[in-house]
Amino acid sequence: MDITAQTALELGRKIKAKELSAPEVMEAFLAKAESMEERVHSFVTLDREGAMERAKKAQKAIGAGTLQGPLAGVPVALKDNLCTEGMATTCSSRILDGFLPSYTAEAVKKLEAAGAVNMGKTNMDEFAMGSTTETSWYGVTRNPWNPDHVPGGSSGGSCAAVAAGEAPFALGSDTGGSIRQPSSFCGVTGIKPTYGTVSRYGLIAYGSSLDQIGPIAKDVADCVTALELISGHDEKDSTSIARTDTDFTGALQADVKGMRIGLPRDYFGEGLDGEVKEALMEAAAVLEKEGAVIEEFDLGLVKYAIPAYYVIASAEASSNLARFDGVKYGYRTETYEGLHNMYKKTRSEGFGEEVKRRIMLGSFVLSSGYYDAYYLKALRVKALIKQAFDRAFEKYDMILAPAAPTTAPKLGESLSDPLKMYLGDIYTISVNLAGLPGISVPAGRDGKGLPIGMQLIGDCFQEKKIIRGAYAFECATGKQWTADYQRKQTAGKEEA
Repeated sequence: MDITAQTALELGRKIKAKELSAPEVMEAFLAKAESMEERVHSFVTLDREGAMERAKKAQKAIGAGTLQGPLAGVPVALKDNLCTEGMATTCSSRILDGFLPSYTAEAVKKLEAAGAVNMGKTNMDEFAMGSTTETSWYGVTRNPWNPDHVPGGSSGGSCAAVAAGEAPFALGSDTGGSIRQPSSFCGVTGIKPTYGTVSRYGLIAYGSSLDQIGPIAKDVADCVTALELISGHDEKDSTSIARTDTDFTGALQADVKGMRIGLPRDYFGEGLDGEVKEALMEAAAVLEKEGAVIEEFDLGLVKYAIPAYYVIASAEASSNLARFDGVKYGYRTETYEGLHNMYKKTRSEGFGEEVKRRIMLGSFVLSSGYYDAYYLKALRVKALIKQAFDRAFEKYDMILAPAAPTTAPKLGESLSDPLKMYLGDIYTISVNLAGLPGISVPAGRDGKGLPIGMQLIGDCFQEKKIIRGAYAFECATGKQWTADYQRKQTAGKEEA
């Protein structure tokens, strides 16, 4: 039995049934990660010694009956912007190289309390600013399906780790599609919940009004189980919402009969790759066959989403990243003359090009004389986009859309044209601007064998509807995805 080919829930059941032990499972995933890292580079920190100690501790608690959760003893990989006490948390940036937090993110603490075992921190675009995981100070992550292609971003390391079988599930963060887009590129499942559902305490901020933590896994059931564990109100996070409906696993029903699903014409026109469109229309047909009512409609305001998002996100980033100055923690330039020179040299040397680009844009739109012209106008557009979705959800239970306009581009193609990279977020950023939940599930492959993802978008606090839609589609198509990419990895290893 290949332990690393099992889903997280399968592993949890086998550990509870004493068919496997937590240390045995952890060793299998660590070995797989160590064998794949040269090819994929999913991890920034792979904590072998600590992970094995945590697995042994979890096994002892499981044996004593104090840990009974569905993911007890199961390894998890964490995006490197989630603080972990005593373990390096760098946001894949030179400016935080070697930073050891004194506390752990609330979402991570919830997983630990449920018995999941942290195996290490995954690579990401620096400070989550990017769509390819190529802006990391620690080097690029590659797509497990084809190492000449990107895994997407900014949670590319987490998605690649799951797709490569290096981790059974992972946590990422989504500011403008950073869970859903790389999930699409890597052929895995990723959920971005309603804003405020998961505590942001301990998540190093990029855009505070947009960031949200979510799970990434091999299938819908794993993802939903992890989401249920990390959800809940947190008094340490002022944006956290007290919800009583976070029993998301109850929505794992393969039943979409009578559900109304809208297809925005704006998302299926110019700019969408033909193979992606074909796969999504076939996915819509599957859901229609299962009893859903499919209807095209006009969403509107799509062309304004990208400029509004990048104005708001960059403005918040310029404020959030002002704290990294070389004084309290992280990188400090070696030679400087006076305090102001130290600030300038530290930030110039510590931040990468993409981060500096967004800080400069954010500082500009918040400056005197431009605040009203750009930032306030972007906030008004954000409100209009939310209203457009509100009107859509008066009629539809969910919206079916692409997660990205193409499959994963080749390494280097996106960074050579930053504007083109920004335009690639066209189908995901509106969800963050409106605070909505979204899920990406595998829906096919293109002619080159690269995965295509389907995105289902729901109204605020309506995760259960998109979970039902995603689960029904997965069941109707045979849940073949995990087996497919595991077989591809095995074949690739044999060829090598």
